[in-house]
Amino acid sequence: MSDTTSQVAPRQAKRLSPRKRAQRTRVIQYGVLVVLVVVAALTIDGRQVQQVFLRPDLVLKTLGPELGAAFLNTIIYTAGAFVLGLAFGTVLALMKLSQVAPYRWLATIYTEFFRGVPAIIVLLAFSLMGVAFPGFSFPFDPYGTVWVALGIVTAAYMSETIRAGIQAVPKGQIEAARSLGMSPGMSMQRIVLPQAFRIVTPPLTNELVLLTKDSSLVYVLGLFASGYELTKFGRNLANTYANITPLVVAGFCYLIITLPLTYLVRRMEAKQRKATR
Repeated sequence: MSDTTSQVAPRQAKRLSPRKRAQRTRVIQYGVLVVLVVVAALTIDGRQVQQVFLRPDLVLKTLGPELGAAFLNTIIYTAGAFVLGLAFGTVLALMKLSQVAPYRWLATIYTEFFRGVPAIIVLLAFSLMGVAFPGFSFPFDPYGTVWVALGIVTAAYMSETIRAGIQAVPKGQIEAARSLGMSPGMSMQRIVLPQAFRIVTPPLTNELVLLTKDSSLVYVLGLFASGYELTKFGRNLANTYANITPLVVAGFCYLIITLPLTYLVRRMEAKQRKATR
């Protein structure tokens, strides 16, 4: 019996506490990261990277009025599609929660279809509407085409977010509104939707970030220079100079748009967490 006890005691002594194990794991992770950084620093050809991705002369050629116009077009494409997607997504969310079964079926079919089809295919399809229907064109083309194409795709995703927000509103709020004599439509408009949108504002802002990046798909359309967005502008210069530097500069412009939005999402999520405590 004493021999068995003497063998178990050292094993228990060697066991690490959860805190010690966590510290050891972090040390290993930091060590792996340092090794990877050192290996990358020793193997990378800095001069070649600069010549391929960040040639100073091409950076200066890219930074001009045309880049500003492409930057503005990207914002216009994104904002228009977001507004349309938000409005239509709200309608779809209400249809999914409707007591009328055909409305629920139509909304479900719509969301499943447009969430499954790549946005680039939808863009191409809408750009060819004039071929399928001679004489047809969207208002403010090409902006109208992009707004509608990206907007209906975004609406499919937003509808699920908005529906979840509506269902998250306490039922007592609706019952209180009805007890005050409000109709279902009025209680939805004045009580439920304002609270639902406060709940889903962070995920909707995330959708705006994703939509900003999806606006890069507009490059597949045959646009005039005045309608170029950042990716199309960068690709054209990259092809002209046989160098990817203009496209890298355009990519940094997307960061200028998306990083403040991402920071805003984190701030709003932090406020919501504090409010729910």
